[in-house]
Amino acid sequence: MSDRRPISRIVIVGGGSAGWMSAAGLVNAVGPSVQIDLIESEAIGTVGVGEATIPPIRTFNKRLGIDEATFMRKTQGSFKLGIEFKDWQRIGHSYFHPFGQYGAEFDWVPFYQYWMREKLAGNITGDIQTDCMAWAAAKAGKFEPPMRDPRNIRSRHDYAYHFDATRYAQFLRGYAEARGVTRHEGRIETVTQNPDTGFITSVATNDGQSFEGDLFIDCSGFYGLLIQETLNAGYEDWSHWLPMDRAVAVACKPHGPTLPYTKSTAHQAGWQWRIPLQHRTGNGHVYCSAYETKDKATQTLLDNLDGSPLAEPKHLRFVTGRRKQSWSKNCVAIGLSAGFMEPLESTSLHMIQYGIMRLLAMLPDADMSPLLAQEYNALTRAESERIRDFLILHYHATERDDSEFWNYVRTMPIPDRLAYKIDHFKRHGLIISDERELFNNPSWIAVYTGQGIWPERAPVLSTMRLEVPVKERLGQVRSAIDEAAAAMPTHDDYLQQILKTS
Repeated sequence: MSDRRPISRIVIVGGGSAGWMSAAGLVNAVGPSVQIDLIESEAIGTVGVGEATIPPIRTFNKRLGIDEATFMRKTQGSFKLGIEFKDWQRIGHSYFHPFGQYGAEFDWVPFYQYWMREKLAGNITGDIQTDCMAWAAAKAGKFEPPMRDPRNIRSRHDYAYHFDATRYAQFLRGYAEARGVTRHEGRIETVTQNPDTGFITSVATNDGQSFEGDLFIDCSGFYGLLIQETLNAGYEDWSHWLPMDRAVAVACKPHGPTLPYTKSTAHQAGWQWRIPLQHRTGNGHVYCSAYETKDKATQTLLDNLDGSPLAEPKHLRFVTGRRKQSWSKNCVAIGLSAGFMEPLESTSLHMIQYGIMRLLAMLPDADMSPLLAQEYNALTRAESERIRDFLILHYHATERDDSEFWNYVRTMPIPDRLAYKIDHFKRHGLIISDERELFNNPSWIAVYTGQGIWPERAPVLSTMRLEVPVKERLGQVRSAIDEAAAAMPTHDDYLQQILKTS
């Protein structure tokens, strides 16, 4: 066997959520055996508007050994049971994308297939969210974690968080520094490469400090200082499918109870998020500049706030897509430097998290095997494309024809794989899932039915098991959901309860 030289130095360029999540994840995994340096500049700042998450963030925090109550206090967080989409199918209509499952299983045919059978037969009124534990709690402003007993209806929901992303980065900075990560203030001015291999050997800051490394993590944001400006990894533009290219964001004073879900409201040329935290409400309007001006987008946002704005609106530009190579030579891009998915389904921090987890699973020796980079890039590409297609579905599946923007996205060509999935659901009521799908059956059901895509018929097997008392069971499940939601504490009461323990 040949000698293998382990990496001894990792250099992270950039801070924010991507930089400090990377630092925390790496130091937690490799311990003091590797020197980790993080370089960031206070003058550059961070984007700092991503405040909604999806359930896998809990796995990341748990892996780091972070206590939930302490995390919620440090980040001014709240709990999230899903997303309410308003005016997406048509103006005046809304639906809920839940975290967790629909109903409760009472046969080996999935619950949603029996529900679909009864709905198509005209035996059910209302939407499938009526039979959802997450929505029953969310609409009542209630929250508690799911129970572990799978026989209990209160085990059927899941949850994530809303939190201040800047405070989260600060919290993880403290975590990482306490375990040996060294932070350096400065702006990268020069990048030195090996003339033979093109590998990055060191970076130097504006004050003359130089940092050598075996592995470099690019967390420099949209600019991609290392992955693009140095290594020219390339970028795959998806704006023809996801044409949003601007956002304007502002926080406002909290108003009313802290709702345990995110709100997404569609507008003439985009959509607006509402994210409730303990100390403020995060708001933003994501829009397409080809159909709406900066001034109009800003006014749309300000006209639809629940409280007084706490600062001047912040404007952002982006191009939805992915880096063609997230791992190039001895550099791995994490976060915005690796690509951007608009925040419609709160996947920004998830992409950071899974970029880190993939890197840890394939952590290289100092020789930087190209096979590891090849597999990392293949997995990253596949995940990005699956998320991309789920986002496209929200725009394409709509009845709205009240603006040029909605007419474009409703009629635009879509990726073949997404078209294939839609056709299966329309024809047979079946959810076609790709391997390692982030958004599983309940997510696709929520958006399909919430935005007006219905099957021609229920899945065949659900129509053949006539001996199963489906109508009775559905009624029992709905009653159990309503009773369980009524017994839960309010979201604010639960928040105060856990904050007292931290």
